[in-house]
Amino acid sequence: MLRETLDRLRAAAPLVHCITNYVTANDCANILLACGASPVMAEDPGEVEEVIAQCGALVLNTGTLRQSVLPAMLAAGARANALGLPVVLDPVGAGSSRLRTESARTLLEQLQPAAIRGNLSEMRALAGSGRAAHGVDAAPADRITAGTLDQTVAFAKSFARQTGAVIAITGAIDVVTDGGRAFCIRNGCPEMSRVTGTGCQLSAMMGACLAAVPQEPLAGAVTAVCAMGLCGQLARRRMTPLDGNASYRNYIIDAVYNLTGAQLEEGADYEVR
Repeated sequence: MLRETLDRLRAAAPLVHCITNYVTANDCANILLACGASPVMAEDPGEVEEVIAQCGALVLNTGTLRQSVLPAMLAAGARANALGLPVVLDPVGAGSSRLRTESARTLLEQLQPAAIRGNLSEMRALAGSGRAAHGVDAAPADRITAGTLDQTVAFAKSFARQTGAVIAITGAIDVVTDGGRAFCIRNGCPEMSRVTGTGCQLSAMMGACLAAVPQEPLAGAVTAVCAMGLCGQLARRRMTPLDGNASYRNYIIDAVYNLTGAQLEEGADYEVR
C-alpha cells in the first residue's frame, strides 16, 4: 500500500492547490516538490475555482486565518467537491479562538473533506468536545500516549464515521482511520516539533498522496503520515552537534526528496486496530 501510493504519486506528479498559511507556505511548496507533486497557492476568490479545476487535490489550512480568505476556501472547496477532487482540511488552531473554531466548523459543514488532519485538541474542538488548545499546539491533556491510545482511537473512529472523512490525528503516536480500520503510527521524533510547519507540510503531502489515489483516501493519508514521520527520523540521523532546527528543516525536505518506496515499506512503524 505505501510503496504503491508513493510510486503512483511520483508517476502522476499531481498539481496540488494549497490555500495555506503564510508562515509555512514556502515549506509546503517545497515538500510538495520533494515528494513528486507540484504546488499552486492561489487564494483570491476571483481565481480559486478556475485554479482548482486544473489540480488533483485541494488543501485548506487555517494556520493564519483571515476572514477575507474564508470565502476563497469555501469556493475552492465547493468546486473541488463538484469535480470529485479530494479536499484535505487542516484546522490549525481550532479551539484556540472563536474565529478559528467557527471557521473550521463552517468548512466542515459546507464542504465534504476527504481527510482531516490535526492534533487531538484541534479535532476535539472541531467535533465540539474540545478543551482549550495551547495556541496551535495540542493541550497538554490531549497528548497521545500509550495510556490514552485506545481512547484516541475510539474518538477518531467515531469522528470519521460522523464526518465521512479519513481522520488523521497526529502526535507522539499518530492515529489515522476511516471509521473502520485505525492505523497507529509510531514514526517521527520529538525534534520535529522544533521546526515550524511540519504539520502543515504533512497536510500538503497528504493532499498529494490523495491526488495519486483519490479512491483510496485511507491509503493516501496513511502513506503521507508514515512518510513524513520516517523522513523526520532519517533527517535526525544526519544531524551533527553543530546542526540546529534550520538544518533539520532542510534535512527533512531532502529526506522526502530521496525517499524510496522500499525505504518507506521497510521503515514504516504501525499497527492496525
